[in-house]
Amino acid sequence: MKKLFVSLFLLVAVSILGQDKKSNYVAENYTKQEVNIKMRDGLVLFTSIYSPKDTSKKYPIIMQRTPYNCAPYGLDQYKRSIAPNETMMKEGYIVVYQDVRGRYMSDGLYDNMRGYIPNKKGKTDVDEASDTYDTIDWLVKNVANNNGNVGTWGISYPGYYASYSLLSGHPALKAVSPQACIADFFFDDFHHNGAYLLSYWKVTPLFGPQKTKPTTEAWFKFPNVGTNDDYQFFLNAGPLVNLDKYYDSSNEFWQQLKEHSSYDEFWQKRGLLQHLKNIKPAVMTVGGWFDAEDLYGPLNTYSTIEKSSKNYNTIVMGPWSHGDWARNSEKQIIGNINFGDSISGFYQKNIEANFFRHFLKNNGKGENKLPEAYVFDTGRKEWKTYDTWPPKNTAKEQFYLQPQQKLAQYNSEMLSFEEFVSDPKKPVPHSEDIKQQGLTPRKYMTDDQRFAARRPDVLVFETDVLAEDVTLAGDILAKLQVATTGTDADWVVKVVDVFPNDEPETKEVQPYLKMSNYHMMVRSEVMRGRFRNSFVNPQPFVANEKTPVNVKLQDVFHTFKKGHKIQIQVQSTWFPLIDLNPQTFVPNIFYAKQEDFKKQTHRVYSDSAIEFTVLK
Repeated sequence: MKKLFVSLFLLVAVSILGQDKKSNYVAENYTKQEVNIKMRDGLVLFTSIYSPKDTSKKYPIIMQRTPYNCAPYGLDQYKRSIAPNETMMKEGYIVVYQDVRGRYMSDGLYDNMRGYIPNKKGKTDVDEASDTYDTIDWLVKNVANNNGNVGTWGISYPGYYASYSLLSGHPALKAVSPQACIADFFFDDFHHNGAYLLSYWKVTPLFGPQKTKPTTEAWFKFPNVGTNDDYQFFLNAGPLVNLDKYYDSSNEFWQQLKEHSSYDEFWQKRGLLQHLKNIKPAVMTVGGWFDAEDLYGPLNTYSTIEKSSKNYNTIVMGPWSHGDWARNSEKQIIGNINFGDSISGFYQKNIEANFFRHFLKNNGKGENKLPEAYVFDTGRKEWKTYDTWPPKNTAKEQFYLQPQQKLAQYNSEMLSFEEFVSDPKKPVPHSEDIKQQGLTPRKYMTDDQRFAARRPDVLVFETDVLAEDVTLAGDILAKLQVATTGTDADWVVKVVDVFPNDEPETKEVQPYLKMSNYHMMVRSEVMRGRFRNSFVNPQPFVANEKTPVNVKLQDVFHTFKKGHKIQIQVQSTWFPLIDLNPQTFVPNIFYAKQEDFKKQTHRVYSDSAIEFTVLK
């Protein structure tokens, strides 16, 4: 499991650690400081500061606050790469990394997604906004050669802290880039629409136990499950309550997940979106269309600020999985799909560096060359720019789940249904691959879905071969009409691009697959049925009663090309990406017993519709 921690650190820190200063650009061109910055309540936060050795001019400050550590520690230990990208590192910024409260070398107790306190009444009312304010205030007053402008950025959890910095209100904060940013843990990462992401279970220790003293080393351990077959491990483990043996009470986060299985006050107060109002700094939100971990966060952070603030606010969405844009891969490949060359390099040089240069070095003056929305069409495999996102020239169109596996824009007058048996003992896999996952698996986001389409417990609906291109540009809403013989059920909806039979073969495809008739997943989502009316108050289904269930799928920007088909798959298990629903209503699935899990028959009626946002 040591490999898991290393992989996770590389993902979120987006730095390659190294200590060979002979070939280290950072060590040759920057001076490093390590300081403890006192917060208003008296606790100190460990902070690493890299300042350009050229002191003939002043530089902006660019800061990342992280729960994953500021390593390497020690004044003679340098990161190999600093700043958001190489271009910015070589242009020259004062680059700051900080261990957030309660993590590694910083004081205090860690609070996972610490709730924001809007009306602070004294020095003991602290949150990530006040810690950010106090840090910025110290930096601009104490770090030599700074020009008074500060920016923040981060990917994943550090992206959340970048979003949080918008609430600090410090006048020196001019530019913020939340990237793959968590917005709400009930819809990002650990949950999707109330369903628990079982694929995240193994990394729960990363956020669970408190450290007992400042440390440069990990104080938590990941579980050893003794197999490389996650599907079989979790199936054999049975109900979630059986996983308790791997985590004791010191893992606070595991206890919190179990006790707060609905969207109660615990989760609500940790959400950021409701607080993102009247934002002043310039914001560039960045995300990946195939980010399996944090897709909800970037899209909703951008749209929330757009509706509630008058600041400069833009969005960048590329053909990336989690954090790919900060890497330097020549080819952008996810699973079996190659989206093109130098996509991340283009973003780093022409978008990200531009944004921070304009607002931090040029004080927002002169020509700003960035559009409101820089978005990548994952079907045509090309960048597009728009004045708004979604684009103005879109329309909502309904496609109905019709008999004979048809997906059509008409609704037949005769009401019918398709049904399938959902058996918790034989759940539908989320992937054909047999492996042990560390984090939430990424490859499945573009995976071939033929293996699922050919199962009897997956319903398939698809259009005729398209006579012209169809571009989806915005969100998708599945308006299902369903029934179940049980009293609870999950509803998984997948949007699939079916390639033509003569699709050229590519070298990226796995050896056992062919691109001919490839079923590329474009977007997918789950709705835990008990939350169909309210995420706060779960409700059972009435057995055999027709019931509406809406499943919101996050935005896409994808062209289904002429000669392709649009396919919808509907299923009720998606394992072990999400946990198993007992399919009989229990107050809290984390405490469900083996006898609660029942085989049930689910129906999907022909007046069910998929509402697409179609570019005109």
